[in-house]
Amino acid sequence: MELDPATDLTFTRKIDVPPAVLWDCWTTPEHVKAFFVPRPHTVTDCEIDLRVGGRFNTTFDVDGNTMTNTGVYLELVPHRKLVFTDTYSEGWKPSADPFMTAIIEFEDDGADGTIYTATVRHRSSEARQSHENMGFFVGWGMAADQLAAHAKTL
Repeated sequence: MELDPATDLTFTRKIDVPPAVLWDCWTTPEHVKAFFVPRPHTVTDCEIDLRVGGRFNTTFDVDGNTMTNTGVYLELVPHRKLVFTDTYSEGWKPSADPFMTAIIEFEDDGADGTIYTATVRHRSSEARQSHENMGFFVGWGMAADQLAAHAKTL
């Protein structure tokens, strides 16, 4: 995958948990609720239909405000990669205002851990900049830290 710095944001972390455990965290609603948004915000609901075209819907509580995100999976490679987008909802219904496509990669580090990469692609450089200004690196970094801490309890 060739990254476009005008529209893509990405970061990589080493997480001391095997890829299969991180995969389970990303594909099980109760686990998603434990890490997906930076605290003190919470995921109040998560619906997963784990198949290409299946739903990945989340509802957040952010400072007392409810935010609902509907999306679908575009690619699933068990224990290695998952790709989801809010460009469509289930049944390939186009979104009125798409924001991003996320690519989450889990690479075995050879020492019972994972090289974890999160890449988010945007439809325009303005959308990318808006996401960065919202705190992409801090927020997604906090979510990765929460993911690691939660995964270590499993």
